[in-house]
Amino acid sequence: MILKNKTSYQKIITGIIVVISLFAVFIHVGNYTIFTLPSILFYAWHLMIGMILIFLYYPLGRKKENKTPGFIMLCRIIDWGLIVLVTAVSLYVIVNFDVYTSTMQNNQLTPELYVLGIIITLLTLESGRRVLGNILPIIAIIAIAYAYFGDKIPGLFGHRGYNMQRITLAIFSDRGVYGTPIGTSATNVYLFLLFAAYLAVSGADQIFQDIAIAAAGRKRGGPAKMAVIASAFFGTISGSCVANVVSTGAFTIPLMKKNGYQAKFAGAVEAVASTGGQIMPPIMGAAAFVLADVTGISYAEVCIAAVLPAVMYYVCLFKMVDLESVKYDLKGLPEDQIPDMKESLARGMKLFIPVAVLLIMMIGLKTTPMKAAIWAIAAILILGFLVKKERMTIQDVVDGALSAGKSLCSVVGACATAGIVVAIFSLTGLGLKFSNFIVQLGNNALIPSLILSMLVCAVLGMGLPTTAAYIVCATAIAPALTGLGVPTLAAHLFLLYFASLSAITPPVAVASYAAAGIAEENPMKVGFTAVKLGITGFILPFAFALNPDYITFGFNLQTLMTWLSGMVIAYALAVSFQGYVEGKISVIERFLYVVMIALVIVPYFWSSLVGIVLFVLAYGYRELQAKKQVKAAA
Repeated sequence: MILKNKTSYQKIITGIIVVISLFAVFIHVGNYTIFTLPSILFYAWHLMIGMILIFLYYPLGRKKENKTPGFIMLCRIIDWGLIVLVTAVSLYVIVNFDVYTSTMQNNQLTPELYVLGIIITLLTLESGRRVLGNILPIIAIIAIAYAYFGDKIPGLFGHRGYNMQRITLAIFSDRGVYGTPIGTSATNVYLFLLFAAYLAVSGADQIFQDIAIAAAGRKRGGPAKMAVIASAFFGTISGSCVANVVSTGAFTIPLMKKNGYQAKFAGAVEAVASTGGQIMPPIMGAAAFVLADVTGISYAEVCIAAVLPAVMYYVCLFKMVDLESVKYDLKGLPEDQIPDMKESLARGMKLFIPVAVLLIMMIGLKTTPMKAAIWAIAAILILGFLVKKERMTIQDVVDGALSAGKSLCSVVGACATAGIVVAIFSLTGLGLKFSNFIVQLGNNALIPSLILSMLVCAVLGMGLPTTAAYIVCATAIAPALTGLGVPTLAAHLFLLYFASLSAITPPVAVASYAAAGIAEENPMKVGFTAVKLGITGFILPFAFALNPDYITFGFNLQTLMTWLSGMVIAYALAVSFQGYVEGKISVIERFLYVVMIALVIVPYFWSSLVGIVLFVLAYGYRELQAKKQVKAAA
């Protein structure tokens, strides 16, 4: 039980969290079924729920050791004071919605809205600090200072300067904390967090794990291959690379080490596989929903565009793992450790059917992601109560709501704080100035500008969650890329990829750090090995920025050629980095595979065809040679 072994105060807090989490389900599901709230009004409810949960889940002084009763009491008073302030500001906007909207439309704050705007700004910074750390709130504070002191900055980045009332107006409006980032969190992200939460309480992690072991456990290097499959499955519903590492890695990393893989390799496999969940359809990370809203492209279209790059990412990782097992002659798991595939698939039907409902409604029937998610959640609950084995209980329903509420904390913290940055960018024109700066620095050339954009994303991503890093990059950099001729979707996916891959990129690589802790290995060793294993992810954004065929889909020869080229890239990268096929290959052969990649990655039919034929000949020759050696040995 959730109240077991808790103090009276903790039981009260838990009870409040349960009530708020269930209310969150009611208002978010209800808004698309039984009533419809005006957007800003809905966002105000959403922000209030998210911030209250942040202050309850992440209380002040929680990390401090040797806390005195007086210190604990002071922290509780501050927490409850912040909760009262959040509630007061939000309810003012909700109750006086007409006054709020008319005031914002006139671009002139009343004295009380000015005070409330300053309060919500400070509350946003504090909630972001508690759930995300210091970096994003510091960026937001620097942005506010830039808006205030901009008249003192010379050159390209200078501006006329704004007073605090104008800055507060921007932050407190639908350009700031009630803008696109928090709107996306309210409309799309929460419902998919709820969907993922109910899949999890239905036993998705164990079922996916069993299916992965049954599918790959017998193969050479089976534990690592099943780690890739399980993490890809779980990543599609989790959307959080660290959560994925911690949940699946706790089982897969020790198993890989036991099978003979080096600790740094085992940790890196899990980190890379888990990070891929943020770019793996049908349920990508929260940043993908923001991307859809920012670009005005439907989420279903974003998912379809992301399919081939995601497949290439995982195919390359899977082949890297396979070749590592060739290198060290690693075997599969013993037969007694392999679950029955039919039984695992039968157990998984209660998970596959809701996912199928989601895909059919979003892609087939072209309904909104929100309605598709609600119907998919309904399918989980109905099947959960109908299935006799592992039947869902009322406690599971509550646990799902609690899990979604806790997951919401990091999303609201990131989106609301990023909303401050976006508001300042909009007010001062900093996004356009930054884009012009990148174009000038890149000398108006696409490839140098792409490289500069990648570096900016990598630096921002080191300290920010993917969603926040993407929002800032999309505001600052996307106009530069589209201005240089990169299609809108390709430009934003480019930024999304590098914002996501920062999770495995040293020196601050949160997924690699999490995996290193489980693997009991140096985080930097795991991080650099992860970069090698995830190399496809670093090349792909350049591929689809230069050749949009990689993110378009049609039933024609061009799509077939693109998919074949994608598989060649994935396999050739793995072979060239590992230096093995069915045995060790020469340096010249490794270079030849790099040439194949260069041939197929460009958008020219005959070049791609030559590269594909060369790959078939070179790879096929090594496979044939290996079979002959096996026959000779027999």
